[in-house]
Amino acid sequence: MSHDAPAAAPSIDWSRTLKDAVITGLIATAILGPFIGLVTVQDMEHRLILQTRWPLFLALLAILVVGRLLLQIFVWGRPAKPKRAPLALPPSVERIAAPFFIGLLFVFPISVLFALGPQGSIKWIDNYGIQILIYIMLGWGLNIVVGLAGLLDLGYVAFYAVGAYSYALLAKTFGLSFWVLLPLAGILASFWGIILGFPVLRLRGDYLAIVTLAFGEIIRLILINWVDFTSGYAGISGIPRPTLFGIPFNASDNGFAATFGLEFSPIHRTIFLYYLILALALLTAFVTTKLRRLPIGRAWEALREDEIACRSLGINTTTTKLTAFATGAMFAGFAGSFFAARQGFISPESFTFMESANILAIVVLGGMGSLWGVVIAAVALVGGFELMREMDFLKLIFGTDFDPTQYRTLLFGAAMVGIMLWKPRGLISTREPTAFLKERKAVSGSLVTEGHG
Repeated sequence: MSHDAPAAAPSIDWSRTLKDAVITGLIATAILGPFIGLVTVQDMEHRLILQTRWPLFLALLAILVVGRLLLQIFVWGRPAKPKRAPLALPPSVERIAAPFFIGLLFVFPISVLFALGPQGSIKWIDNYGIQILIYIMLGWGLNIVVGLAGLLDLGYVAFYAVGAYSYALLAKTFGLSFWVLLPLAGILASFWGIILGFPVLRLRGDYLAIVTLAFGEIIRLILINWVDFTSGYAGISGIPRPTLFGIPFNASDNGFAATFGLEFSPIHRTIFLYYLILALALLTAFVTTKLRRLPIGRAWEALREDEIACRSLGINTTTTKLTAFATGAMFAGFAGSFFAARQGFISPESFTFMESANILAIVVLGGMGSLWGVVIAAVALVGGFELMREMDFLKLIFGTDFDPTQYRTLLFGAAMVGIMLWKPRGLISTREPTAFLKERKAVSGSLVTEGHG
């Protein structure tokens, strides 16, 4: 009885592989040589002196050449594999994972406080907890516009700015509390979302992206040039902080620490702000999930798939687009008001186009329409950038002048390219459908024209 011989492993064309690595090295040398290998510094007499950074240049060159060589051998040199099903979380896993991770989020600040103490835990709760949750909330808000409705919005930071400035100006002018201004900031941002939605009702794709980008820049320039109203580049300082049922988080006799007989510490306000943004983020996820199962959510998804077919089904695309812009803008307004209350100071520099790009990248990298994907991408991007501040040990390798944070944009671009090559639909590529039949049922004959369904 004969057996088929196993297929031989494909041989690697070493000459072609080495030639590709050499060409990669030459191109990298031409590009990185002037920008990385050479640097100008100013001496005491204000003269520019040309210096070299050969160790850093050679290290980056070696990473590129070796990486290209490994890709040629282990990735591109292998036979094509059958396509696997896209990564998706099974419904049973989602039901278990959601309460588990929400529980981890609730115990995170307490765990860090016990592990590192009041002083050491502030940085971790603020930079890695609050900061990431702000971007998760912004990503979920933009996910309504981009992921569900399919409307490419490059000016989402404008609604973020509207919420922040609404809270700051109204709080300082009229002395209103954070809890009154939080919904008001969301309403004002939603109103501006509707204003943006009307001019772009007939636009899609690149044209829509250009208009929304222009809208974001218009808002930023208004904040800069309307000095009497927004203070321009000087920004707004002394923004009132949120309180807990009227109890401020300060060292006064009626402050939080004195009221509950505790020693005053800034960690109290940080933990309060953490749970506040956590509640706002969970509210965003809850509303998004419920809206997606309602007729308006299904209309968003129909609009994303095919606007012409959406119109033929009798769906009012005007209302559908306006509700998507307004709902997404509302959550950006909530996040903006929280940002202003957390910082105590805002300026137009906090609302540049790069903020819109970062939020959009979180949505795209995570998988448009996926709540879990936004969470994973926000943790990876925002948390990864913050971790780079802790990599001072790299100065022992590349020199004392090496600053890891300067290469955040480079890594950001590399992550975008990698995801688009290997996971073009994002980390979480599929979602559970909003409408499906859980079980097959017979339909009464009175409901159909022919016989028993």
